Amino acid sequence: MRPILLSISLLCLSNIFMTFAWYAHLKELGHKPWVVAALISWGIAFFEYMFQVPANRIGYQVLSVGQLKILQEVITLSVFIPFSVIYLKEPLKLDYLWAALCIVGAVFFVFRSKLPGL
Repeated sequence: MRPILLSISLLCLSNIFMTFAWYAHLKELGHKPWVVAALISWGIAFFEYMFQVPANRIGYQVLSVGQLKILQEVITLSVFIPFSVIYLKEPLKLDYLWAALCIVGAVFFVFRSKLPGL
């Protein structure tokens, strides 16, 4: 598998764990002390890092750090929106569209050196 596709796949897995570590406790552990939620979140975040660290090392073979960061932000938004709507039952907001458009602009500027003819 090409390094960029492997990196994207691993970042997707990482972001699923990250999103659960950061936000699932709001729904599931609201009745527990914050320290319990923090410890459980750290346990989930361990798996996030088990995917994120190799993803960045593999991706860094073909991408700059800035490109990796923007790629990660695109993936984060792509994971977070369905998570917040489906799992947390948050309403879908037009603000998500505006945020996505800003990210598309960031992707363009960070990756334009790799686009032919630009």
